[in-house]
Amino acid sequence: MITIYGINNCDTVKKAIKWLKQENINHEFFDFKKQQLTPELLTSLVNKSEWSALLNKRSTTFRNLPEEIKSNLTDETLFKCVLEQPTLLKRPLLLCDGQLTLGFKPDLYQEIFNINS
Repeated sequence: MITIYGINNCDTVKKAIKWLKQENINHEFFDFKKQQLTPELLTSLVNKSEWSALLNKRSTTFRNLPEEIKSNLTDETLFKCVLEQPTLLKRPLLLCDGQLTLGFKPDLYQEIFNINS
């Protein structure tokens, strides 16, 4: 199963979902604002990538974190913060065949799904 993780009002998530639909690729959408990010799911995502790649430091959510948290970004702190505020994750996150892809670039998606342009 193909799952795309993100939030419904994110422009990049919208582009990724539109691309998947145009290519008739069945997928599920996991909306962080409507569905609960569980510790198990977050652990799975972290195991497929690393915090430095997953954390969206340009997000408003990150910029609004207290300075004492931003200056103490341990795995434990990040895990707790992301569970409370999943919008700290980059998006979209595409999970396909056990591989996690961060962001959306049409060329990369074409490669993942073996689609010739």
